[in-house]
Amino acid sequence: MVSPGRRRVCGGLVLLSFLPLAGCGRKAPRAQAVPRDATVLALGDSLTSGVGASADTAYPAVLQRLTGWKVVNAGVPGDTSTQALARLPGLLQQHQPALVIVSIGGNDFLRRQGASTTRAQVRQICELVRASGAQVLLVAVPELSLLAAAGRLSDHALYADIADELKIPLHRKGWSAVLADARLRSDQIHANAAGYAEFAQGLVNTLRDSGFLVH
Repeated sequence: MVSPGRRRVCGGLVLLSFLPLAGCGRKAPRAQAVPRDATVLALGDSLTSGVGASADTAYPAVLQRLTGWKVVNAGVPGDTSTQALARLPGLLQQHQPALVIVSIGGNDFLRRQGASTTRAQVRQICELVRASGAQVLLVAVPELSLLAAAGRLSDHALYADIADELKIPLHRKGWSAVLADARLRSDQIHANAAGYAEFAQGLVNTLRDSGFLVH
């Protein structure tokens, strides 16, 4: 026969066993669909501007053709997260985008800037976008490592951390996959036209999965 005290302990353990499930089941809020004729801002560096290919084969131009959105290419070669953050308020005011795609940080890593600084700047970019009333999609950028030098790239962990903290969608392994494939590169750190097309198609899949794109 089980004592009342033991029943209370066992009942408490059973209840506690269910509590984590509620937390594990929570996901980031699903994005609102972006209308076909809306303005979308692509914020980034040389990978966004399209170095290694022509202007009409840079990923924002390809994305515009795939979605029907007006995609503004706000990529500046050499930009760090600090510089992108400084440009952002003016871009938001000028274009008033419905969505901002944030792909920045590669130059921070190349210049050996501390990851904590990059994390803070990228997070601030995402928060500023949301404060403007626009939605944000964060794009993971590969980290520098010995494996990267051998062509085996992986996303820097700070992007997943920020996406989890802010509950925003993240496009994973886009640049890591493209820049690891010599057929899709113009040099070691830039895509070619085929690479930008590959990246844009992968981005479309994430946009659909996240709810931004419904057509």
